[in-house]
Amino acid sequence: MLTETTVPADEPRRGAEPLPAEAGAPAGVQSEWPPLAAQFASSPQGARLARRRAVRRMDEWGYPPASDASCAVALVVAELAANAVRHARVPGRDVGLRLALDTTAGLVRVEVADAASAKRLPAAPPSSAPDGESGRGLLLVDVLAVRWGSAPRHPLGKTVWAEISVPSPSPSPTTAGTE
Repeated sequence: MLTETTVPADEPRRGAEPLPAEAGAPAGVQSEWPPLAAQFASSPQGARLARRRAVRRMDEWGYPPASDASCAVALVVAELAANAVRHARVPGRDVGLRLALDTTAGLVRVEVADAASAKRLPAAPPSSAPDGESGRGLLLVDVLAVRWGSAPRHPLGKTVWAEISVPSPSPSPTTAGTE
């Protein structure tokens, strides 16, 4: 979960270590919205399903699919899940997705976990040739996220995470009237 927000003056360098996802919500940070935790096949179809599931959860949280917040989260999930499937695929192991909304901080935390620990995420996004067909995913994540990075996952693999700034959610048909 989220522990703090940053502003440009004190923003950590890209790739800074987050708190482990297993640590749970820090004291004092409350969210009335349950996080999403799901496993997907380590395949292109699994990456697509992860993005769709993220958009559905964002809608449940009050961010319609066409909203800037939902589109930003969907793009970050798509890029991180696609990278996990393409570069960190381990046969027989799924890709994990976790989304958590911190309404107090105005952030959505995206975590994508894979079983490959040999490859580490670069500290900065790679530069890509203008005519290249790939290599822009982490550039997009870098632009859309307040901060992002990776952390080892125990006992196996790594988690790539990103925190995306979002406005206060508006009631949606899914959440309206549930009080």
